[in-house]
Amino acid sequence: MVLTRDRHTGATTGVPLKSFWQLPRAALLTQLTTTPAGLTTAQATERLRTYGSNTPVRAPSRTLLRELVTFARNPLVVILLVASLITAILGDVVNASIIIVIVALSVGLDFYQTGRSQRAADALRKLVTTHATALRDGQWAEVPFDAIVPGEIIRLGAGDLAPADGRLLEANDLVVNQAALTGESFPTDKSATDLPTGADTLSLDAAVNCVFQGTSVVSGTGTALIVHTGPTTLFGQIGTHLQERLPETEFERGMRGFALLISRTVVVLAVAVFLINVFVHHGVGVSFLFAVALAVGLTPEFLPMIVSISLAEGALRMAKKKVIVKHLPSIENFGSMDILCTDKTGTITAGEIRLADYIDYAGHIDPFVLTLAHLNSAYQTGIKSPLDGAILQHEPAITPEAKKIDEVPFDFVRRRLSVVVMYEKQALLITKGAPESVLPLCASFRVAGTSTLLDAATRGAIEALFTRYSEGGSRLLAVASRAVGDQTQFGVADEHDLTLAGFVTFLDPPGEGVDAAIVALKQDGVTVKVITGDNEHVACHVCQQVGIDTSTVVLGSQMAALTDTALGPLVERASVFARVSPEQKQRVIHALQARGHVVGYIGDGINDAPSLRGADVGISVANAVDVAKEVADIILLERSLRVLHEGVIEGRKSFANITKYILVGTSSNFGNSLSMVGGSLLLPFIPALPSQLLLNNLLYDLSEITIPNDHVDADALVKPRRWQAGFIRRYMFIFGPLTSLYDFLTFFVMLRVFHASEARFQAAWFIESLAVQTLVIFVVRTVGNPLKSRPSLALVLSTGTCLAVAISIVLTPLGRALGFQPPPAPFFLLLIGMVATYLLLVETAKRWFYRRWTL
Repeated sequence: MVLTRDRHTGATTGVPLKSFWQLPRAALLTQLTTTPAGLTTAQATERLRTYGSNTPVRAPSRTLLRELVTFARNPLVVILLVASLITAILGDVVNASIIIVIVALSVGLDFYQTGRSQRAADALRKLVTTHATALRDGQWAEVPFDAIVPGEIIRLGAGDLAPADGRLLEANDLVVNQAALTGESFPTDKSATDLPTGADTLSLDAAVNCVFQGTSVVSGTGTALIVHTGPTTLFGQIGTHLQERLPETEFERGMRGFALLISRTVVVLAVAVFLINVFVHHGVGVSFLFAVALAVGLTPEFLPMIVSISLAEGALRMAKKKVIVKHLPSIENFGSMDILCTDKTGTITAGEIRLADYIDYAGHIDPFVLTLAHLNSAYQTGIKSPLDGAILQHEPAITPEAKKIDEVPFDFVRRRLSVVVMYEKQALLITKGAPESVLPLCASFRVAGTSTLLDAATRGAIEALFTRYSEGGSRLLAVASRAVGDQTQFGVADEHDLTLAGFVTFLDPPGEGVDAAIVALKQDGVTVKVITGDNEHVACHVCQQVGIDTSTVVLGSQMAALTDTALGPLVERASVFARVSPEQKQRVIHALQARGHVVGYIGDGINDAPSLRGADVGISVANAVDVAKEVADIILLERSLRVLHEGVIEGRKSFANITKYILVGTSSNFGNSLSMVGGSLLLPFIPALPSQLLLNNLLYDLSEITIPNDHVDADALVKPRRWQAGFIRRYMFIFGPLTSLYDFLTFFVMLRVFHASEARFQAAWFIESLAVQTLVIFVVRTVGNPLKSRPSLALVLSTGTCLAVAISIVLTPLGRALGFQPPPAPFFLLLIGMVATYLLLVETAKRWFYRRWTL
């Protein structure tokens, strides 16, 4: 038997993984109880129950217990739970219970909200699930990757991902990129033959008759018998170690910097508070609990939940605008993007390519050119480009009668492909491709049905014809041929001494509304750069029509002569890159990133996959090849720059709302911490009990959970914004002390005016602290005038509710259980005046702050 797996225990049995390619095809078909005719739907359903889904690395299911364990890994939570235990041992059961309840509420709310967000994200990802072509019930059908089972017969073509590990039954010029497994950048030729008996066939390099999960087809076609799925595949067994670590994105860099800032601040203030309280003889136990509670209060522990909700809500809004988000954090990068790199075809142009002319060397219509082009496109089995589709759809749509002998598949280095067919009793090698790739192989040209030696003068005239058409916006493919002998196998070396038949020309006009979308993107701070393998004449013609600057055009040949250092200033200045290879596309993206830009890349082809992976945000389209959709972060259901622009705006809304939480939360918490440090030095008692501090923090965080759905000012969407730890630090250090100022004012009033007891003092500070923390959101949520910026109804209700709950706690018997006594009635009148002046002071400081610094 081949390797099988118990779907419950994960245990594997049978022959070792690296043995199945040694077995003959007939033996594998027998052992898997299948035939080349594939499975029935009923068989596939039963095997899916037996083997489980075809998911190589399965994420553990979210359970409350697992979530509790994950939550408890947070060092602050561990300290908090230990503190609760110590409190209980010391006899303070009420405070110990309060700490436990607060922890339980936090994790429960986080579990619910994050789970809700994750379910929304999963539902969106299912809209762009990758499919494989499988033979079921005698018919080829599209089957989701995770439903592929052992014994399945699948069909592979250029641009497809191998859904699982399989043994090839047929292979026609099949070339596979195995870089995801081996790290080898050069593709591997595949065949369907049995390996010789006794040969050293244990290494992966020897498995030329197999395809493996995660690898992609570069060219050719094939059918394969699926042997291993899910965790038993080679990819699944090696797991995430095989996946190249992606470069750190802008969002990840910003979050890392913010986490470092908070960590340093928490440690410094918590240690300071502990030492001060011990020094003034408040007791080691109480001082420890107070310092821990303060550290928790300073930490924005709801940030992961706020981020998850913001991103999920943003993804749902984007889905309504035909933008599907596969990787939620990419929404932030989408909003921060300031440079968009794109190919020309289908994004700048309409993508409706049509064949315009078929001309000879002199520009005259010649039906023979169309015949050769039609034969080449009809009988090739590699990448079916839109140009091939335009040729095959052109009248006459009937393929000339011929018999295929062999094929030399297309690749992105040669930029041409050849087929060998028996046509009109003659074996012809027909080559079609980029003129600059085909012309050097031509020794003659066709004139009036005969072959004439191609001299320098004629070559110059042909190049002038090519340039003239290109400058007019046409794309040209050269078509050439030569008669060949009786051989049956051909390769690149046979592409020589060709006779040029002529050119097929294509038109692909600019898409409707592209010029307006480019202007809108530019106004919102996103520069569009075109990177194309097409020639510079066509690229410039199209770009000029839609308003893209063509004053500086960089060719692939120029890039090849430059170092990465020298390339940097050039890629920033230029907006058009022509005749570039896939590797050079990556160089452009990396050079822009090295100069501090957040780069997006749109691509839909096999050669776009590396660039999609390397960009800060990879963008593909619903009809792209599998490998492009798999590595992309965002999928456009409609290939349109207008749709993309709307997605960028939604990304900025998510960024703006997350920023609100961070700025308000860190500055308010920092201000409270300063107040506690000062209060510990000046007061004869601690300013608040640990349980009161934790409750204060929980109510504040609950008031902020509606921020992800808050309205965003139009001014916050007009340019990309970036995470800046320095900006957050300045904001925290300026606005935090303003909160402390009013805390100290409360301290003074309660002690000197009302001569309050410890319990009344703590109750007053509890109410005042929450009032200024929660209400200030309505001032700082906008850079402009808060009276002209309308907050969401949910934010108003959550803020008002939490403040009302805080006052109710203090005024009811529950407050006494927490150590509170109601403050005197005049305090509430004074509180109204304090809050009003505080908000006015913050608004004044905010205007001064944003005149000096921007995010």
